Amino acid sequence: MSFSYYGVLCTEVYDFTKKVGQSLGGDIEYYRERLKDCKGSILEAMVGSGRVIIPLLESGLNVDGVDYSLEMLDSCRRRCEERGLKPNLHKFNLKELSLPKKYEAIIIPAGSFLLIEKRDESIEVLKRLYDHLEPGGRLMLDLFLPDNKFVTDGKFEGTSAFKLPNGDTITMEEKLVEADLFNQNKVSYIKYEKWREGERIQSELQRLALRWYGIEEFKLVLENIGFSDIIVSADFYYGKEPTNSKQVFVYEAVKK
Repeated sequence: MSFSYYGVLCTEVYDFTKKVGQSLGGDIEYYRERLKDCKGSILEAMVGSGRVIIPLLESGLNVDGVDYSLEMLDSCRRRCEERGLKPNLHKFNLKELSLPKKYEAIIIPAGSFLLIEKRDESIEVLKRLYDHLEPGGRLMLDLFLPDNKFVTDGKFEGTSAFKLPNGDTITMEEKLVEADLFNQNKVSYIKYEKWREGERIQSELQRLALRWYGIEEFKLVLENIGFSDIIVSADFYYGKEPTNSKQVFVYEAVKK
């Protein structure tokens, strides 16, 4: 599947900047509240390193996780074990998702669905998720629209530096290399370098692709797959009507 892969240094920065239970704009509180009455199993697709799944597990919900990045899954498993949690964590290309059970709910937080670069693959993923829901099960995910930067000048910019607890530093620089407003996608390269006592000891280049959708467009995509009762809420307030492009758009859709 063509999407943005999270390697060793990327995962290390992600873990450092996005702590377990760290809410992004109220997302954890939203998902926990909307899922609190679930009696069956829940799946977090694109689970990452555990920022969301762990607080959901700690609230008593039965949640499995799936991701394509071994580095992210290893981090998630380690963080769970530190807290005495043992969820089922699966490595899968979502386009080929095949798990042995159906779910009462499937969630994809943090806009991660937008990391699936090709439109046909994103639709295939939605079909797989639909198939993994129980009748009446819910798909819940949040999306956003990109910033208005579409100039590809080939220069790395916006350097960030992260001082790790062991004294190492990871620097991160990003450059936009592709931008296609018509086809609704952007591609950036992100360069990570780890430094120790002034020496560079590790480097990594991530290709970060983003494909976005209009609000009504994505509703139609869900309807065409077979979902019904689609609700779009703004900024993690259930039922709040979206009003501008800076908001986060949270979808809930039901399998017929």
